[in-house]
Amino acid sequence: MGTDRYTPRSYDDIAPEQRPTLKQALVPVLGLVAFLGLGSAWLGLDPHIPLIWSIALVGLLGRFVWGYTWEDLYEGIERSLAMGLQAILILFVIYGVVSTWVAAGTIPALMYYGLDLLSPQVFLPATALLVGIATFAIGSSWTAVGTLGVAFIGIGSGLGVPEPMTAGAILSGAYAGDKQSPLSDTTNLAAAVTNTDLYDHIRAMRSGTAVAFGLSLVGFVLLSLGITGAIPAGQIAEIQTALASSYDITLLAFLPLAVTFGLAAAGYPALTVLLAGAFAGAFTSILVQGASFVTAWQTFMSGTGPETGSELVNSLLASGGVSGSAWTIAVVVAALTLGGLLEQTGVLAVLAHRLQRGIRSPRLLVASTGLSAILTNALTAQQYMSIVVPGMTLRDTYDEFGLDSSDLSQAIESAGTPTGALLPWHAGGAYMAGVLGVATFDYMWYYFFGYLSPLVLFAFVLAGVGFSGNSTAQPGPAAPAADDD
Repeated sequence: MGTDRYTPRSYDDIAPEQRPTLKQALVPVLGLVAFLGLGSAWLGLDPHIPLIWSIALVGLLGRFVWGYTWEDLYEGIERSLAMGLQAILILFVIYGVVSTWVAAGTIPALMYYGLDLLSPQVFLPATALLVGIATFAIGSSWTAVGTLGVAFIGIGSGLGVPEPMTAGAILSGAYAGDKQSPLSDTTNLAAAVTNTDLYDHIRAMRSGTAVAFGLSLVGFVLLSLGITGAIPAGQIAEIQTALASSYDITLLAFLPLAVTFGLAAAGYPALTVLLAGAFAGAFTSILVQGASFVTAWQTFMSGTGPETGSELVNSLLASGGVSGSAWTIAVVVAALTLGGLLEQTGVLAVLAHRLQRGIRSPRLLVASTGLSAILTNALTAQQYMSIVVPGMTLRDTYDEFGLDSSDLSQAIESAGTPTGALLPWHAGGAYMAGVLGVATFDYMWYYFFGYLSPLVLFAFVLAGVGFSGNSTAQPGPAAPAADDD
């Protein structure tokens, strides 16, 4: 990822003549909100366009108001893109993985057997639990969603469960499992940037994660009551017949699943695991489904367009391959570019500095940390930045209040990691919408864990539960900073 070598610019690192005032720093923030509201909500444009408008605004401010050279601005973009490179590469590969797993019969077999084992009454909570367990085992929410998640979307459709509800259950399980997994990249990153022992960090998050995920499961149980008995007559039989007539439904079809999850559980990096999954999928499509070598790899690149005799099954198993990732990757690249400019021009540093000046109690510090992680997510569209920027910026402030580093680590991950998937212009939101085929604005109402994780954090802070230190402690006197007003 390069995140272990990434150090965000601090307030003092920025030359006074190039440092935005607070009012100036708020201009690109408000501009982003206005552009997204105008472009996406009102005009119905793809998020790429408002992001490009925002990039132009920050670039012009940086060059002609704050005095940065074009080379300075490009350097910030390069640093941000380097930080997000692994996410971009995973996007390329995962779209190809989905297509090879469809062609191999892996996803069709999961759908076939899942329709026998699950029912509408238990489907949503069972989906959240199963995806959560899988993500905990492999440590990658993106991998779990891009493989098991796609299959659960198909199973849910066959059971008459609305796709946005299924997507919400998938994401709730994926991010809950990710937060508790010692194999997760964001979990390790949050511990690293705050100088916290990994297992101390995981233990600190355990209660909050359990409460947020438990409440999410209750929500899915209640949702399930409203869809009980909603299976259209004969639909399951129709889907299974279409699957069995088009694919060889056999245990060998699960080989790519076994390879992928086995390597992930063994601790191999996500990109390596996904590439192995793609090769296993291509091999299985040749061995089990009788595809030619050329066809198997053309599927990886160009996707699938099955003709099973069922329009529903065709739509569920259609995929775009690597070529189909272009829309999502374009959003991620634009968002990373914007985040890099905001960091390079000192906008994020000024906002963080102002936040530090206004903190007067440990509880306010932890709550403000969570809010800053969410704001950084929204501005940079990168969950790594939502961990790195507040984590490295606020470490000394936590020491001043006598708080443990695990208080900082759990605050940034509880609020930062799960909330990215709620934002359509965020790398996580764009990925989840693209791979599941459900728009962010559709699934966000059912992605309960995304809301509950930060809300439980704030509730714990108010109740004084789960954090160290003296709730009445005061920091040293704030340094004067009249120049950032």
